[in-house]
Amino acid sequence: MPKQTNQAVVELELARSIDKDEEGRYVELPFEMPERADALHVSYRVESHDANANAIIDLGVRDDRRLRGWSGGARSEFCIEPEQATPGYIAGALTPGDWAVVLGAYRVPEGGCTVHATVRFELCTPRWLRGDLHTHSVHSDGTFTLEENAAAIKALGCDFIAMTDHNAISQNSTFPRNSGVIMIPGMEFTTNFGHSNFLGVDDPLDDFRVVSQADVDHRIAAARTRGAKIVLNHPHCEYCPWLWDFAADYDWVEIWNGPWTDRNARALSWWQEQLAAGRRLVAVGGSDTHRPHPFVKHAYPCTWVLSDTRTAAGVLDGIGRGHTFTTFAPDGPFVELRCGDAIMGDTVPVGAASPELVTVHAEHLLPGDELRVISEQGQERSWIAGEDTLDISVARDGRHFVRVEVWRRFEQVQNTLLAAVTNPIYFDRP
Repeated sequence: MPKQTNQAVVELELARSIDKDEEGRYVELPFEMPERADALHVSYRVESHDANANAIIDLGVRDDRRLRGWSGGARSEFCIEPEQATPGYIAGALTPGDWAVVLGAYRVPEGGCTVHATVRFELCTPRWLRGDLHTHSVHSDGTFTLEENAAAIKALGCDFIAMTDHNAISQNSTFPRNSGVIMIPGMEFTTNFGHSNFLGVDDPLDDFRVVSQADVDHRIAAARTRGAKIVLNHPHCEYCPWLWDFAADYDWVEIWNGPWTDRNARALSWWQEQLAAGRRLVAVGGSDTHRPHPFVKHAYPCTWVLSDTRTAAGVLDGIGRGHTFTTFAPDGPFVELRCGDAIMGDTVPVGAASPELVTVHAEHLLPGDELRVISEQGQERSWIAGEDTLDISVARDGRHFVRVEVWRRFEQVQNTLLAAVTNPIYFDRP
């Protein structure tokens, strides 16, 4: 795995002896839910005090208001997150306060037993998550079920998937809630003159039909009012480019759609022009996968996001901050771009105390990979990797932004293709 931001984990060991006369009762192992908990993991084991008889102790949990789940004797562990939970448990907010592991003393031997529980909290802290922002299912013209999409993402070691069926929202109300994958609701607003993803809300639009720019602007405004993030999809595709006004009110642009091809090269060139002109526009990628295909596959390309939480809102917030980069695959080069405490997407103020060096840390490179530093002037410097990692630094020198691309030669196509692209670090102009 690439270098990750450390995730804070707190672990408690709890124990409770249960006597025979407590059989049939419910007992609790109280604990305090800390502030900013992002996940709760509980596991337990039962130690019988009678060598000739086993104890049967059921498992559940309550929060400061109600029971949050019960699995009886069917499970030895469970997990609760804001948007995911083990079957039998309720996903939702992990509110600070008085919680307890709930034990059902179903069968207790004459000598009694002791229950040992491990309670582990993962706290909200920035961590790199990866996934796919553009996929389709049987809810429009895809062949994958929602469960198959989630399973494919999980098998790749990814964390999130956006379900963006064409002009459809029914998929958003039937997400598998125990897949272990962050499910981002979405819809691909599909018109005859361009496509756009509406991300983050279950029902962004009442009617997709448009015949004019005014109609498009109205639909985008309606989706934004409901909280959707707007992404221009494959804007320079040869088959379905964005032919509406590029002055439309969108948030991000999909510069990398499916395998690296000329349409993506055109989008990358257009994005660079926007940046050089002073527009701070976040770039993302998406596979646009619909069905099994040898080249169009889940998380090819893969979008990486620095998120405070394992939630759809956390992922989208990280993208909105520009804390994101895209690789050709989930195991593509990991690239970290910094200037002092600022990372990609951040703005570094100009001043006497401002850091002067931009540092780049790249991992999972192959010998021969070319790392390019790009500014508003275009490509400024490049390095050829000789091993798995590369650490470089460049001076700011009055630049307006700095971003990084990694290019790799893929022998199967006898061509050099983009392997990774970061969003820029920006610098306030003097």
